[in-house]
Amino acid sequence: MLRSLTVSLYQRAQPLICFTSRYCSSNPAENKLTVNALYNLSVDISKIRKLKAWVLHQHPAYVMEAAALLRDLGASGPVVARVLELHPEAILCRPEHLEAQKELWMSVCASQRHLVGIIEKFPASFFTSPCRLDSQRANVMFFQSLGLNKRIVAKLMASAPQSFSRSVKQNQEMIQTLQKTYLELGGNETSLKVWLQKLLSQNPYMLMKPPEALQNNMMFLQDRGFTSIELLQLLSKLKGFVTEVQPESMGLSLGYSQKILGCTDTELRQIVLKSPALLYYSVPILADRFEGLLGAGISLQQIMETPTVMELTTQIVQYRIQKLRSHGYDIRTGSLEVLNGTKKDFEMSFGKLYLRRERPLFNPVAPLRTDE
Repeated sequence: MLRSLTVSLYQRAQPLICFTSRYCSSNPAENKLTVNALYNLSVDISKIRKLKAWVLHQHPAYVMEAAALLRDLGASGPVVARVLELHPEAILCRPEHLEAQKELWMSVCASQRHLVGIIEKFPASFFTSPCRLDSQRANVMFFQSLGLNKRIVAKLMASAPQSFSRSVKQNQEMIQTLQKTYLELGGNETSLKVWLQKLLSQNPYMLMKPPEALQNNMMFLQDRGFTSIELLQLLSKLKGFVTEVQPESMGLSLGYSQKILGCTDTELRQIVLKSPALLYYSVPILADRFEGLLGAGISLQQIMETPTVMELTTQIVQYRIQKLRSHGYDIRTGSLEVLNGTKKDFEMSFGKLYLRRERPLFNPVAPLRTDE
């Protein structure tokens, strides 16, 4: 009885015991060597405890080995600390696996600096499970066999690591479907590689979709009257997002847009070719954007002429209209093209309009005024 009470009191007192090392661990079950090593690397351990505390309890851990590999690649001390804070699981990778990963990644990276940049942004893509290594190697060889640029392969590995962890056969099926679709729609062999490269770089996640998704969507669009040339144009403009939607959702979006615009099927197809985003915006998003544009005094005819304005959020459209209006530009009677594009594009267009209004064009044949 007395012995049991003593043990119980001792166990309750354990959390109060402070280690004599440079860092006092708040959890006696944590790996003290791991915590101290991370502390010496200036890693914010509180962030790890908050999000991934389980990592600090693992034995063994390879903190110094992971840090050494990053430093050998040229990473600075702060970069090493940030990587380990963002992805502490890195310290659980065995040194031999890290070397194998380094060798694999350097086969697609332009330089060690390039690889460090990738690890800093996508640490989970580099510090992976050893059981995925064979699949990674096989997929790298497959994508290189397609003649894809090294940077594209590296981007795919970094942003869509799941596609490199699965079997090569699955990626082959999707790539072959893309190639077959491109050629059947009228694309030529000489430009196929460039087109495929651009498509994958714009949306790496399309590799994770089943080939049937692409085929079903192409059939749906064909049934809506799009020609092969128009489908090829859409496939390129949609940047791979054609695999992210379903025939049902596209049908609802197209039906809603046509009802609001009051246009014919032919007119609707031309509008979609100018702004393919209308295919994958949901009805609530379309409703909000139509309402915002019409509320600003913009006509349906203007929207039909410049449908790309629908790709801007209502807040952005309102801000840009107000800015133009404050300088005397009436969007209700002018072109909507000035609203389009990125923030930089708009500022450039706005600047040209402002200069044009402040500085009339010089007429070289007009008589000069002279003071008498």
